[in-house]
Amino acid sequence: MGELSQMKAPDGQSLFSALRHMLRPLVRILLDRGIAFDRFTDLARQVYVDVAETEFTLPGRKQTVSRISVLTGLTRKEVVRMRESTVPEDVEAAASYNRASRVVTGWIQDHPMEGTASGAAPLPMDGPGSFAELVRRYSGDMPVRAVLDELVRVDAVRVRGPEVELVYRHYIPPIGETRKLVYLGEDTADLISTIGHNLTAAPADARFQRKVFYDNVPVESLPALRQIAREKGEHVLDELAREMSRHDRDVNPDVHGSGRMRAVVGIYFAEEPFGPQEPAVAAVKRGSSRRSTPTRGPHPERTENTN
Repeated sequence: MGELSQMKAPDGQSLFSALRHMLRPLVRILLDRGIAFDRFTDLARQVYVDVAETEFTLPGRKQTVSRISVLTGLTRKEVVRMRESTVPEDVEAAASYNRASRVVTGWIQDHPMEGTASGAAPLPMDGPGSFAELVRRYSGDMPVRAVLDELVRVDAVRVRGPEVELVYRHYIPPIGETRKLVYLGEDTADLISTIGHNLTAAPADARFQRKVFYDNVPVESLPALRQIAREKGEHVLDELAREMSRHDRDVNPDVHGSGRMRAVVGIYFAEEPFGPQEPAVAAVKRGSSRRSTPTRGPHPERTENTN
C-alpha cells in the first residue's frame, strides 16, 4: 500500500478521514479487552491477503503470491506466512447465535399473542404447533434440546409445566458473554458492506441505508429516546421479518429460484456527547470550528444513492 500522500486526492483524504472515524470505537473495544497493536496488525495482514486472494483475481488467471504482494503492499515472505497461518474463527458461536435468533423471530411471527410480555403465545413442548416444531422449522439441524437449553440459559424463555414461554422478543447473550462479540463482527461487517456497495452502485442498484439524528438533545431525554427506538424498532423489524420469511425457502416451501443469498435489515440507536467534547476531526468534517450552540432539529441522512 502506498503512503497517504500518494493516494488520489480528494478521495484518499476522505477515505482516511472516514477510516480514522470508523476505527475509534473499534480500537476502544480492543484496548478495553487487552488486544495490543501488534496482534491487530497481524490480523489485518491476514485479512488483506485473504481479500486480495479471493476477491481481486484476474479473469482466467490463478492468483499468485507476487500479485497479492503488489495489491497489499506486503512482502512475498509476509504473504506466504499469512497464507499458511490460521485465522481465528468462532464458527460455533456465530451458528448458535443465528439459529437461536431465527427461532425467536419465527416464534413471534408464527404465534403472536397480545397481552404477553413477548407478544408471542406459549407453546407446548411437542406435537403440532409446538416448540419442537418451531425449532425444526427455523434452526436447521440443531437439536431441540440444545436450542431450548441455550434460550433458557440466556433467560429468553422459561418452561412452565408442559409449555415453553417466550420471555423476550430477542435473543441476547448475557452481559460479558463472549458470544456477544458475534454482533461486532457480523453487524458491523453488514453495514460496511452496504456502504461499500453504495460507493460505486448505480442509483437503481443501491441498497437502502438511512439514519436520522438530532444534535441538541438534553441528556435527560435519552432514556425516553432509547425506549422509543426500542419499541418502534421492534415493530418495524417484526413487520420486515414477516415479509422476508415469505421469501425464505427454509420457511416457505413454495418459494423457488436460484442461488442462496443472505438478506439483512438492521436498526440501532447510538448516542455520544456533542459540542466541546466532540473530536476535532468531526468539526473539520463539518467545515467549521466547534460551535457552542449546536444546530437544532432533525437531520435525516439518506445514503442509499451514494455513487
